[in-house]
Order: sequence, then C-alpha cells, then structure tokens
Amino acid sequence: MLRDIITIDEDKCDGCGECIPACHEGALQIIDGKCRLISSLFCDGLGACIGECSKGALKIIKAEAEEYNEVEVIKSLLEKPQSVLKAHLAHLSEHNAVDYLNQATDFLSSIGIKVSYNNNVSKPTQSCPGKTMKELKQFVPIKEKNDMSDSQLSHWPVQLHLVSPFSPFLKDKELVVLSTCSPVAYANVQKEYIEGNAVVIACPKLDYTEPYPKKLEEIFKNAETKKVVVVRMEVPCCSGISGITVKAATNSNVEGLEVHEHVISIDGRKISEKIIYINHKN
Repeated sequence: MLRDIITIDEDKCDGCGECIPACHEGALQIIDGKCRLISSLFCDGLGACIGECSKGALKIIKAEAEEYNEVEVIKSLLEKPQSVLKAHLAHLSEHNAVDYLNQATDFLSSIGIKVSYNNNVSKPTQSCPGKTMKELKQFVPIKEKNDMSDSQLSHWPVQLHLVSPFSPFLKDKELVVLSTCSPVAYANVQKEYIEGNAVVIACPKLDYTEPYPKKLEEIFKNAETKKVVVVRMEVPCCSGISGITVKAATNSNVEGLEVHEHVISIDGRKISEKIIYINHKN
C-alpha cells in the first residue's frame, strides 16, 4: 500500500543512534554502522525520530510499504519497560492517531492490562512531537497471585551504543556497567545492581566496541560519575568490558572516580569483588 514511511539517507547517517530511542515502535536499528528500517510493519509514519537526527538523514516520504500493524507493535513493546509503552501511547495521543490508540487499548484490555490515558493532547508546536514525553496514568498488569516481581529499571535506553552522555538519568548516580550475560546469570541483579542506579549494558565480544571507551569517558565527565561497578561473567572474553571501562575512566580524569569489578560465575554466583581503578586527585 502507498503510505507515509521513514526513509534514511545513508550518506548522511553517521550511525550515532540518537534516533533509536525516539522510535518506540522498534522500527529502527543500527546495523553495520548505519540506521536501518528493519520493518515497515513497525513504522507508523508519524516521524517521532526525525527531530533526533542532527545530520538530517531521516525524512517521511510516500512509498509502497507493508501496512503498519499496531497490535504487533504492542506485542513487541510488552517485552520492554513500561515507560516505553507509555511513551508509545503518548506518541499516538499527541498525533491524534485515534484508530491506532483504540487498537492498542483494545488489545491490551483483551490480555488483562488496564490502561488509562489522556487523549485530549493538542498537537505540539515543536518540530518533533516525539521529543516531548508526556506522563500517562499508570496502567497495572494483572499478575498471578504469587508474582512478586517488579522491575527496578528507572530509565531507557540501556544499551551503551544508544545512551547519550548527556542523559539526565546519569547525573550524580552510581553507574552499573552490565555485561550482556550477567543479568541473565545473576538472580539478584534487580535489587543489587539496578535499583537506584544508572545502568548500561554492553558485550565486549559481540558488540562493535570501538566507540565504547570514548562514550564512557564522556559519560563520566558529563555526569561527574564517582563510582562505576562493572558486572561481568567469569569467562575470559568478558574481562574486556573491565578494560574498556578502566581506559575510559583513566582518560576522563574525573576526580575521585572509582571503578569496581564484580565477577559472576556461569552458575550464577558472585565470586569476586574488587576495586580496579581509583583517581584520587587530578
């Protein structure tokens, strides 16, 4: 069908990833150093990502594309923090996308999730409506009687490539750098590492890690970070995340910055804790 959809000028795109968090539907990913539209099914054509691109690489065009599917988008968002789903519903509301909003709430209701939202949001005057996030009324999933689990994550995104060094959630917080496998192996990760802290996730073996030292260095400087806890697996390849973090801490020269390393065994036990870097003074 012919409809509005995002297009990406790869010559202008530098792969910074700043547009990715603005696409709550998950239609964009960084692949081979460039932003890619991974599924037209997930692109609503409303353009929340455009204002996040300083290079002007994104624009909305009319093109033949697979029809956008709101229910499939909601299914994918249920695997993410509640804040992402809220932002998506606010995004639809801001654009007066009533049909999509009704599809979303009908589907959520059908699976036992109660949603309240304000659908009287006037269209904003900013160039990118998706840059202004509006808080919606809390929705409460129906839980099993014995389900006492709650996520302690307080921000999004968490993948290191996508986190801006200027993100407000980093300021004056202890930063936890989780290797990708460690939160899967360690059962107490929510309470011990995520609650009350800023969190980023990275894999030293499978990620494209070249930008990581500079990214972390900028985070430490801008957020005035005083303590970093690297949580990694015991396997040798995972030690790279500690090396990257220490390199960034050294280059940042932030006074009083400490880097701690916690090592998790493959059977889910914490087997060591130690300080691997301290900058006592400039």
